[in-house]
Amino acid sequence: MNYSYPIDESWSTNEVIDVVNFLSLVEKAYEQSVKRNDLILAYRRFKQIVPSKSEEKQIDKQFEKETGYSVYRTVQHARKVESDKINIRP
Repeated sequence: MNYSYPIDESWSTNEVIDVVNFLSLVEKAYEQSVKRNDLILAYRRFKQIVPSKSEEKQIDKQFEKETGYSVYRTVQHARKVESDKINIRP
């Protein structure tokens, strides 16, 4: 699919790449499966870029509106399960 990811213009090029990588892993968790560890590491990097809970919620809301996929639910699922790969069934 071709989505428009929520991007902050104040982010550096590397930060944009890291956020897009994280959001694409969330997307992939819904459409296929992803390595749990990759998702958690990408989320940690995302939180370095977006430390504010309110900004994270805004990005999640925009992302879910655009794609139908929830960052929050995906990260919560990754934290709960112990398997190497995760996928989210809608």
